[in-house]
Amino acid sequence: MPSLSDVMKNHPNPVEMLRNSRMGIYVYPVVAPEFTNWRDEQRAWRESAVLYDQSHHMDELIVEGPDAEAFLSHVGINGFANFDTNRAKHFVPVTPNGHVVGDMIIFRERDDKFILVGRAPTANWTKFRAAIGKWKVRLHHDPRSPSRPDGERVLRTHYRYQIQGPDAPKIFEKINGGPVPEVKFFHVDEINVGSRRVQALRHGMAGAPGLEIWGPYADKHYIESTILQAARDLGVELHQVGSRAYSTNTLESGWIPSPLPGIYTGDGMLAEYRDWLGADSYEANGTIGGSFVSNDIEDYYVNPFELGYGFYIGWKKDDFVGKAALEKMKDAPSNRKKVTFEWNKDDVLNVLASSFEDGVPYKWIDFPQPNYASSSADMIMQGDKMVGMSMFNGYSYNERCVLSLGVVDQSVEVGDVLTLRWGEPDDTQKTSAEKHKQADIRVRVSPTPYSREARENYGGGWRTKAA
Repeated sequence: MPSLSDVMKNHPNPVEMLRNSRMGIYVYPVVAPEFTNWRDEQRAWRESAVLYDQSHHMDELIVEGPDAEAFLSHVGINGFANFDTNRAKHFVPVTPNGHVVGDMIIFRERDDKFILVGRAPTANWTKFRAAIGKWKVRLHHDPRSPSRPDGERVLRTHYRYQIQGPDAPKIFEKINGGPVPEVKFFHVDEINVGSRRVQALRHGMAGAPGLEIWGPYADKHYIESTILQAARDLGVELHQVGSRAYSTNTLESGWIPSPLPGIYTGDGMLAEYRDWLGADSYEANGTIGGSFVSNDIEDYYVNPFELGYGFYIGWKKDDFVGKAALEKMKDAPSNRKKVTFEWNKDDVLNVLASSFEDGVPYKWIDFPQPNYASSSADMIMQGDKMVGMSMFNGYSYNERCVLSLGVVDQSVEVGDVLTLRWGEPDDTQKTSAEKHKQADIRVRVSPTPYSREARENYGGGWRTKAA
């Protein structure tokens, strides 16, 4: 069976392979694009309540067995000392060279059972680490739903919903049949949804309060209909959020969802991983979008300190993958920092206006999220010097502006006005990029998270600590 290594041999370098992938746009599958309209769906997570259907766009990996904790502690950078049952963590593995592979949310259901939920790169890396080791663990991988199921029935192991917003507590009490337990941030408890008993994680995608619930996929229709009926009975404005608005909530709360996995270079274990990983994998077919073009794929990699994850590295653990590299990186002056970029309104309108004029337009800014690649890297310039990358962008109806998340040099300050170069180079072969020219857009460096609610009330988690 062909591998990622085989695919890479067909290209002069990994950057060319990923920049010219013809996979098309990154799809959030199965869930309807809009239920009402994406503007009202965004507004509702600030002003009333929303229901996110998270059942289809994430991989799920179950890890269980007598060595489950030791194995995951070795794979991820996180400390596990205070990780009791009915808790969740933001799980981040890195390569032996200290580059981020990806991230997932990890739930501890029993002493010997964990569930990881998120994008494919972390699931793939974790499976590989189990395959080459001698750990006493069993893994069950439920990949995300097909991007284009073409009418075929889609089934998952679990449904997964999240209700959040200022009116969410009223709905929880209604579906629970009484007051719900006080669940601490990133802790798990049980509540009722009608006649079903479900697990509930205290969480909040856009910084607003909420609970994430899950259970057997066979119960999905019952759970959804019970929640919607409860909102109707209460007279609460509950908006189901479609796939167009869903991906933009992180712009307000500050999580970068799609860093490029740092696995395309390196010898030893990394070379073995590329031989193991299939040619049909996310890593072999994903795309890098944006104006930044480098011959060195490592220029697109990030480390945990740059993404704000350094404070939960489990330094006291005897060993974990990448520990030695991270010790060297810890205080390196080359480490960048995560920020939000607020795009200049007039420059954005100028880009859009070009599509109503003769000649080649600027790259279209799709609303609410220009999701034309699986990873993004737009150049951030200070004069003629590149000082950072914009890595995820979109429009917030709540903030009435286009925002993006990315990293910049330590010398850059909040309030600085920089320039984002928007659009692909002329030679792009992406099917998701029309013929266009590049534009310079002024951006103001802003705090992360951008939303004041998220900055001030997001449970003391990594978003607020990083800010």
